[in-house]
Amino acid sequence: MIADVVLGLQHGDEAKGKVTHQLCAKGNYTHVIRFNGGCNAGHTIYHEGKKFVTHHIPAGVFYGIESIIGPGCVIDPVQFFNEIEELEAAGIPASNLVSIAKNAHVITSSHKEEDGKDSKIGTTKRGNGPAYRDKYDRKGLRAEDMPCFEDYIVDIYEELYSNPNAEILFEGAQGFGLDIDHGDYPYVTSSHCTTAAALLNGVPPQAVRNVWGVAKIYETYVGAKTFQPKGDVFNALQSIGEEFGATTGRKRQCNWMDLDNLKKAIRMNGVTDLVFNKMDVLREVGEWKFYNNGEVMRLNTEQEVRSWLTSYFSTFPTISNVYFSGNKDRI
Repeated sequence: MIADVVLGLQHGDEAKGKVTHQLCAKGNYTHVIRFNGGCNAGHTIYHEGKKFVTHHIPAGVFYGIESIIGPGCVIDPVQFFNEIEELEAAGIPASNLVSIAKNAHVITSSHKEEDGKDSKIGTTKRGNGPAYRDKYDRKGLRAEDMPCFEDYIVDIYEELYSNPNAEILFEGAQGFGLDIDHGDYPYVTSSHCTTAAALLNGVPPQAVRNVWGVAKIYETYVGAKTFQPKGDVFNALQSIGEEFGATTGRKRQCNWMDLDNLKKAIRMNGVTDLVFNKMDVLREVGEWKFYNNGEVMRLNTEQEVRSWLTSYFSTFPTISNVYFSGNKDRI
C-alpha cells in the first residue's frame, strides 16, 4: 500500500482541489479519499475547460478513479445527491465511482439549523460543527444508518486491504491554520486538517510516500476575526485574486503570507512537496512581501521570491520539491 496526502497549509482556499486533480491525471491511484470536513469545503476544479466546485465528492471522479468520502468526514445527504446530479449532467460518471465510508457521520437538518445561528466564529453555517459534536458525544447518525446511502456504503478497511497494490491519494479540506487543535482557536473548523488525520482513515504511517502541502503566495481567510490590514493593496489582492469563498460566496480577507505559520505547518505535517499558488496575482499587484519573524519582508522581483523561498525551504529535511504556480488548472 502507498499513500500520498494533499493538505492546505494556511486557512483553506489554497487550491488543494487543483493539485489533487492534477495528481489524479498524472498518477496511478486506485483510490482518492476525502479525509476530513464536509460541505463546508469548496474545491474548485477546472476539467476539460469546465469549472466545477465540489463540496463532498473527491477529485478522483474526473479521471475514473474510485473515490471515497472517508470516516473522518461529515456528509449532508441533500448536498451529496445534488453534487452527484450536477456531475452526472456534465458527463462525469460520479454515481459509479463514489463510495461513502459506512462510519462517516451525517449532517441533519437540525445540525444546519443550529449552525445557522452562529455569529461569533463565522462558520459556513452548513451544520458541520454540530454534526462533529454529536459524533464525539456518541449520539450521531452514521452513513450506514441512512437508507438513501445504501448503494454507496463501503467498509473502508475491506476496500483498501483487499487490494495489495492499493495506491491512495488523500484529499484534505480546509487548512492547517483552521485545524481544531493547531489553528487560531476558536476561529477554527471542527475537524483535523493534518497528515495524521488522513491516517485515521485506516492507513499506517509507513504507507505515506509524499505529502503535498499547498499554500497561496499570500494568505486569505473567511470568518469572524479581523485578518486583513488596512490598505489599498489588500483590496487589490481581493479583487484581482477573485477572493470569494467557494462555499459561501463571502469575501475572503487578504494579508501577506506568514512564513512563521507556514514553517509550523510544514514541520508538523512532514511536507515533501510544497506548492505556492496564485503567483499571477502578486505579479499583477506588483508587490512581493511576506511576514518573516513577525516583520514584513520585501523582495523586488518574482525571480527573487522564487529563488529565496526555494533556497529557504530546501533546508527543511522533509522537503524535496518546491513549486510555483500562476495557473488555475495546473501546478
